[in-house]
Amino acid sequence: MTKERHLGLVAVESEPLHEKVYREIVRALVSGQFEPGRKLTSRKLAAELGTSDMPVRAALMRLQALRALNSLPNGTLEVPQMSAAAFSQLVEARVVVEGAAAEKAAALINGNHLRTLRRLSEALTEAAKSDDIGRYLSANYDFKFAIYRHCGNEALLFLIETLWMQVGPLLRRYGDGFRGRLANSLDIGYHEQALAALVGGDGPGVRQAIVLDIEKGAAFLLQHARFAPERS
Repeated sequence: MTKERHLGLVAVESEPLHEKVYREIVRALVSGQFEPGRKLTSRKLAAELGTSDMPVRAALMRLQALRALNSLPNGTLEVPQMSAAAFSQLVEARVVVEGAAAEKAAALINGNHLRTLRRLSEALTEAAKSDDIGRYLSANYDFKFAIYRHCGNEALLFLIETLWMQVGPLLRRYGDGFRGRLANSLDIGYHEQALAALVGGDGPGVRQAIVLDIEKGAAFLLQHARFAPERS
């Protein structure tokens, strides 16, 4: 009887379909692919994603529980509208958690990661110059989360992503209202400064650049964007 040889293969990771669907919808929210007020149904999303209705419904229920979606009286889910006061509170929270994640990441990012971040930073600059809002929002998400994912703290990542799911749709509305002037965002953006600090291993410097990026962008939005009325 011959002994079977071990081929040295590594088990292939298999992510459940419902998790893939959830991650795809989350990415759409955080990168501003959905506007505030957009109605989302499991049937339409399932058709767009090329999957069955069940995993989409499960994903939408999870997002509703995280306050990323609102339920309407007829059962439809809606991307929430946002008031200026609610946005300001989100900004305060983002400054705390994203600044902390960026500073932690500075000590853990190596040369290979820096090459990726340099490429993503260049892509973000080019997207702004080309006045492509969809590309710009995706590039902004890719660059910042490429930093945060190296913070070594899953709880921080969860909090950051949850905040972005609420603020991402507003960024889409802002972008659609300022076509032709997207390159101006480079004047209030600090992604290049964040990259320079990461290259130098300067944790506090990275935190400062990320915080300034959030605060300057938020101040511009509070001055120019269309917010929902405050609730009485």
